[in-house]
Amino acid sequence: MEIAKAVWDFFQNEILGMNWLSRLIGYLLNACGLDTSGKIGSSVQFFIYDTIKIIVLLCVLILIISYIQSYFPPERTKRILGRFHGIWANIIAALLGTVTPFCSCSSIPLFIGFTSAGLPLGVTFSFLISSPMVDLGSLVLLMSIFGWKVAVIYVVLGLVIAVAGGTLIEKLHLENQVEEFIRKGKSLELPREELRFKDRLKYSWEQVVTTAKKVIPYILIGVLIGAIIHNWIPQEFIVKLLGDNNPFGVILATVAGVPMYADIFGTIPIAEALLAKGAFLGVVLSFMMGVTTLSLPSMIMLRKAVKPKLLGIFIAICTVGIIVVGYFFNAIQNFII
Repeated sequence: MEIAKAVWDFFQNEILGMNWLSRLIGYLLNACGLDTSGKIGSSVQFFIYDTIKIIVLLCVLILIISYIQSYFPPERTKRILGRFHGIWANIIAALLGTVTPFCSCSSIPLFIGFTSAGLPLGVTFSFLISSPMVDLGSLVLLMSIFGWKVAVIYVVLGLVIAVAGGTLIEKLHLENQVEEFIRKGKSLELPREELRFKDRLKYSWEQVVTTAKKVIPYILIGVLIGAIIHNWIPQEFIVKLLGDNNPFGVILATVAGVPMYADIFGTIPIAEALLAKGAFLGVVLSFMMGVTTLSLPSMIMLRKAVKPKLLGIFIAICTVGIIVVGYFFNAIQNFII
């Protein structure tokens, strides 16, 4: 048992967490005369280390997930979802959302396509909630920072929000709240030729390049903010604002994440720095969920597809779900970290 734990700790700390890279960068910076125990040196170390680590994980994860995704083009996904009914359809939609693009803005065109094709509204919303919130990338990244217990519970609760949210929207019969051009649209059935292994690899690499170009600026911004929080903002301030002394920390973090636009790769360094400074785990995860699921740009895009009433219900469901998850993690933090 101890051997298995040692192997897992090595995998989490040295492979996923890349602690060896942090030590190497610290050694090189010290050799160059920059004191990494000071604020400036520590900030530089944090920025270089987190940037390299997240970009490497980003590229590896997108390559793997895009290869899996090549087996689930929109036409096949639609056919799979069409075979299920009731809550099982919502569960399958939420699970399929884990192998789709990383941010909510990328998921909305797929949501529109599925809705136009006549899939039940609740099913498409389960997909829309799950896709940015609990993709496979989030599982691996959360494991690298918070450990496997936090990562697994986060993903399970995210899927619960997606299934419950989609089911509730289905029960409310809000089909008339979808814009008419989508309700009357038709999904084209294009012939799909079977991809070879080489074609799937090519597609996966193209996804790596395309996604990296889009998200690297947000990663750099996120790492920069994380470095500032980590080394320049007093710990007492973070604890007072987002620690156990503020019962509204989860709500504050959720609302603070809405104006931002980033995916989980951009929020990880901020979350990592906040947690190190004493912010509660539930507060940090609520912030991440708020950014990835309810970002203002994605809500503006979604408004083009649905009417204000449905948009408001969607935001309310996600907000309540995120806040509940946040307080749940605050309550169990001492048992899982």
